[in-house]
Amino acid sequence: MDSSRLEVLISADDISRRVAEMGLRIGADYPASEPLLLVGVLKGAWIFLADLARAIPRSVSIDFLSTSSYGKERTSSGEVKLVRDLDESIEGKHVLLVEDIVDTGITLSYLMRVLGQRQPASLRIATFLDKPSRRREGVDIAYRGFEVPDKFVVGYGLDFASKYRNLKDLCALHEGGSQDRCP
Repeated sequence: MDSSRLEVLISADDISRRVAEMGLRIGADYPASEPLLLVGVLKGAWIFLADLARAIPRSVSIDFLSTSSYGKERTSSGEVKLVRDLDESIEGKHVLLVEDIVDTGITLSYLMRVLGQRQPASLRIATFLDKPSRRREGVDIAYRGFEVPDKFVVGYGLDFASKYRNLKDLCALHEGGSQDRCP
């Protein structure tokens, strides 16, 4: 992807401020006396999950799962596969499913059905990004970082063909430019 051009959409400073706000709100919404399990959707959500967990002013536990619906393409295949399941039971626990981006809604609809069958005390969604213009299935997002336009985005955990996850800013990936990193 040497000929790509990246445009900063959301700065690292703006991301940091918003994640801190989300953490405080989540901390206030869940009873401190009850366990809260953050379930990160790999690979894209791990950076957001780490920052969000540190921003929640209470004890949390963390687990991960992984799905596949994109591969090395820019668009979802529409078929979701659970590639890695949770390490522990979620029965009776308050679960916050942490995702990098809600795009079509297909993956999160699938995960909400699968995890909901496991009888958690509660099951909500926190997402770093929401792209409602591409929604094909409705999902109820409890905590939303930013709404983004219909552009292919990378950085802050999001990638294209395993590149760009380590960018501190969120960038739009454009074809045909001469830069391959955010300014």
